[in-house]
Amino acid sequence: MSNYHQPVLLSESIKGLNIKPDGTYIDVTFGGGGHSRKILEQLGEHGHLYAFDQDSDALKNTIDDKRFMLINSNFIYIKNFMRFLQATPVDGILADLGVSSHQFDEPSRGFSIRYSGDLDLRMNTEEPTNAADIVNNYTKDDLKSIFQNYGELKNSWKLAENIALYRSEKKIVTTDDLKEAISKCIPKFNDHKYLAQVFQALRIEVNHEMQYLETLLIKSKEILKPGGRLVVISYHSLEDRPVKNFLRTGNFKGKVEKDFYGNEINDMILIPRKPITPSEEEIKINNRARSAKLRIAEKKKE
Repeated sequence: MSNYHQPVLLSESIKGLNIKPDGTYIDVTFGGGGHSRKILEQLGEHGHLYAFDQDSDALKNTIDDKRFMLINSNFIYIKNFMRFLQATPVDGILADLGVSSHQFDEPSRGFSIRYSGDLDLRMNTEEPTNAADIVNNYTKDDLKSIFQNYGELKNSWKLAENIALYRSEKKIVTTDDLKEAISKCIPKFNDHKYLAQVFQALRIEVNHEMQYLETLLIKSKEILKPGGRLVVISYHSLEDRPVKNFLRTGNFKGKVEKDFYGNEINDMILIPRKPITPSEEEIKINNRARSAKLRIAEKKKE
């Protein structure tokens, strides 16, 4: 499990779930199973844990425990599955939105800028469209929007133009092809961060991450019991912003809305108001934790 993925903010996120021994919980991003194993440690014999992961590689990490079920599916179907299993409402939901260490460290998946490999970036390898399809087939305008909105890159138009020029001569198939195509756009003294932003933008587009995150937040709130907890770990501002807005105001605009009587329209309460971040000790052990933010919210009791 530890070789597959080292869980971030492990004790803080488990504490945030406020686990009841006989409760029902969901880990929507199972990965290496680090968070799930900790949840099971706190559950009694009548407790239940359901986990989701769309990456078939994660199935190898399944846990042999009668209280546990691993579902090989995208977390956007959380409500459908839990209703089908007659397991609603639930006491807590945990989402660790980061890419797993395994995905970064597997060259064939194309997640890391460090390795040569196919330009894939799919979290679910059964999906029909990968990153190579996007850079070879999207229009320049669409590519510009992706790099601007999901990578927050200031020279997104230049990026799109360089990709279009390169692919007119040669198809972009590998991570090295992409680096070569955009070589003139990469700043000399900030190349690592720049490339990370390029790959992030493509990954978000390939996996529909922003749309799916919003769906997850909505569906999670719908199946939580009053008093139930939603715990979310995010790794960049694009993820954290909708999480913060939704948990704080009940909508993705972050605007407080009130009913006719002046009451705020939001049935979630942030606990605490500010995000929890990793300690210096954890960052030293696991550098990938450095940008993590943990937000915890409780559904209001009726």
